[in-house]
Amino acid sequence: MNILLLMLYPAAWLAPLAEAGVVSWWSGKSITIYQGVLDLWEVDPALSILVALLAVLIPYGKTLMLSAIHFGRLGPRALPWLETIGKLSMADVFLIALYVVVVKGVGFGHVSTAWGLWLFTGCVLVSIWVGWATKQDLLRSDAQTPASPDQQGS
Repeated sequence: MNILLLMLYPAAWLAPLAEAGVVSWWSGKSITIYQGVLDLWEVDPALSILVALLAVLIPYGKTLMLSAIHFGRLGPRALPWLETIGKLSMADVFLIALYVVVVKGVGFGHVSTAWGLWLFTGCVLVSIWVGWATKQDLLRSDAQTPASPDQQGS
């Protein structure tokens, strides 16, 4: 599942999240994560960096860490980090939803969601599920592992 996510995330970054019209900073074009980060850089570099972290680096980094756990490169001690990272990676979906609500609520222009938003949201949700399932597997394997001789004598 993680290998699939590693391929789908880049596609989701380039896929249209929404179509905007008469909004000054998007001017009637498809909104993608990639283009959004570039456009935001011109207006607000700090927000651009934040969106790049939340929408690109953190979700992809979490997927890479989960893959490292699955291939035995990272141990169960990485799970608390993954849980924290997982919470942050969903924040970008909230930001996109907030943009849509703000633009529609202001009453100028229009924004309609596109298939890329669903692809990206699906990637984030599958990643959350894979993280949860990985934690459950690790907890089960820890419960089934017999105690070492040092632990038995205590």
